[in-house]
Amino acid sequence: MIDFLFVTVPMALCIALFFLGLFIFAFRKGQFEDIESPKYRMFFDDDDKPK
Repeated sequence: MIDFLFVTVPMALCIALFFLGLFIFAFRKGQFEDIESPKYRMFFDDDDKPK
């Protein structure tokens, strides 16, 4: 009955540590520095670029 805890708890901890590592990696690479300007980029006209 309690045997599944010996498998699921370490597995959950490994998954949580993996996603924590991904978050720290993205934070150090600057993914969260400018979160405002991408939503306004769609309003700029890009028609003057050559095709």
